[in-house]
Amino acid sequence: MSSKQTAMPESEQEPSRTRVHGAVYWTVLSLGALGLLMAINQTFTLRLLGFMPLGNSFLYYLIGLFLAVAFLIYPARKADARRTPWYDWVLAILAIGCAIFLGYHGLSIIEEGWDYSAPVQATVVSAILLLLIIEGVRRCGGTPLLVVVLLFGAYPIFADSMPGFLWGTQYTLGETVRAHVMGVESIIGIPMQVVANLVIGFVVFGAALTVTGGGDFFMNFATSLMGSSRGGPAKVAVLSSGLMGSLSGSVISNILTTGAFTIPTMKRTGYPAQYAGAVEACASTGGTLMPPVMGAVAFIMASFLGVPYADVVVAAFLPAVLFYMALLFQVDNYAAREGLKGLPPEEIPKLGPVLKDGWPYLFSLGMLIYMLLVMRLESYAPYYATVVLLVISAFKKSHRLSLTRLLDLLKELSVSVANLVAILAGIGLVVGGLSYTGVAGAFSRELLLYAGGSIPLMLIAGAVTSFVLGMGMTVSACYIFLSILLAPALIEAGLNPLASHLFILYWGMMSYITPPVSLAAITAANVAGANAWATGLNAMRLGSVLFILPFMFVVNPALILQGEVGVILLAALTAITAMWIFASGLEGYLYRAGTVAWPVRIALFIAGGMLAFPGFKTDAVGIGSLALAYALAMFVPSMCLRRPAH
Repeated sequence: MSSKQTAMPESEQEPSRTRVHGAVYWTVLSLGALGLLMAINQTFTLRLLGFMPLGNSFLYYLIGLFLAVAFLIYPARKADARRTPWYDWVLAILAIGCAIFLGYHGLSIIEEGWDYSAPVQATVVSAILLLLIIEGVRRCGGTPLLVVVLLFGAYPIFADSMPGFLWGTQYTLGETVRAHVMGVESIIGIPMQVVANLVIGFVVFGAALTVTGGGDFFMNFATSLMGSSRGGPAKVAVLSSGLMGSLSGSVISNILTTGAFTIPTMKRTGYPAQYAGAVEACASTGGTLMPPVMGAVAFIMASFLGVPYADVVVAAFLPAVLFYMALLFQVDNYAAREGLKGLPPEEIPKLGPVLKDGWPYLFSLGMLIYMLLVMRLESYAPYYATVVLLVISAFKKSHRLSLTRLLDLLKELSVSVANLVAILAGIGLVVGGLSYTGVAGAFSRELLLYAGGSIPLMLIAGAVTSFVLGMGMTVSACYIFLSILLAPALIEAGLNPLASHLFILYWGMMSYITPPVSLAAITAANVAGANAWATGLNAMRLGSVLFILPFMFVVNPALILQGEVGVILLAALTAITAMWIFASGLEGYLYRAGTVAWPVRIALFIAGGMLAFPGFKTDAVGIGSLALAYALAMFVPSMCLRRPAH
């Protein structure tokens, strides 16, 4: 299979790659290379050619470069999918021109307070850049996100006309434009700072990994480990998508790459098309949660919380593992119930040769993890890991970074970062609109008041809100929006800050696999040649444990690896047991007992629900319910529909 994919794109709208040829191709590569060089220069304080811009100037330059790239590769309309019209070149030039003007006056913006009072020329340039960003959001994020950005970006203009806690400080049109563009809480706020200072490095690492053959290695590695077991192809899909998703952070790109191999293989070994698509959709969605890289949202979360990125990685580790273990349990039970076998031996690569061939990827990944968790070199780690990977890979021709692969790396970098910049600059307008008016704090206080101090009520309200917003927004956009409005209320209610932010992230993801939107399920259905709605329903059932998992770790910090070692181990053990029991109930298959009737499945759901939450009494009820389920299945003939074949 081809391992090429976009490293960490934020939008799930694939760009029209047919536009990237000729002059557009070389322009995109040149702008991407310049942006990367600027990021490296800024990160390592190299002062190349004496160039070392101020922080705000650096952000303006990056926005201009990658917004220009977005206009060249993302069409304004479907009719332009195969060509780049003249006005896209004009927009690209305007984006760069506005950025150069603002970057050149970066010091004046700070010292003279241009965000409050600026020369007319600066205000006009700011207005043009603002319109360009809005168009970038439309192209890369879609209409729903555009509506959200316009509504909250313009909120300061009419904030004093809103009732109750929605009332806020009013700004004129000119003041709003200047605050958004030249202030520090909007387009050059935390989301863009995270992209510039952290994410670009990880995009480079992900792109280097894939263009040197990392995708093929992870697929072969998963196949060698899981391919021979019952339902092996589905387990390969879960493991390989989790590994690749953890490095790319892109749900859709992951499906289109790993899924192109795993879905046909699952269908060939007996899985229905809609089930195969559902497995790949769930596995790819979970990749957003899997350390060490995760998605851009993880870096933003670290910045919002004011904690090292390594803390987010550690906190997300066990919940991500639980999610994938639940998927593995489910596909294993499904295969056992349906009598599905693994891959034939001749299609399974030997583990030894696979590791021998792919050790550079594991070594560079291990080095990245060590520098993140031990050395705490967040900004530098991905660049160092990339250099190590490329140096080691140079000793083997099949892995070597050739000129073609270098160009592919630059293209993937340009596409990915352009997508991120276009969307997160727009999300910055939402952040700025809520911050400047003071509505964010008022909303959190009002939510606490309405909830009456009830944590379950607040969590349910947060889950529903995250889920609904996730239907029309990317995960990062949804998270940023609710981290401002909802997270403070959850934290003030006494919940763990990191767990509260992860809770929002998890629920924002659910729309990817849940009808009616279910972007991941729809994409996987297209690959599988299956009905999109049926695939979405199967994905929702497979991923249903995710509906429970966020509530588990938000009330039990041990599941995000906070607390004493003994408490963490006990919490992990009971959580894994709960996932296995839930999977057994969902698939209607109980280990050593066989396919079971609904009374047994209900007992299993009760057992899983009790073990999912901490406490001696709940654990005792859970174990008792599990024992009852086994007793019914083993000793009441009508409760076991089919015994397993031994």
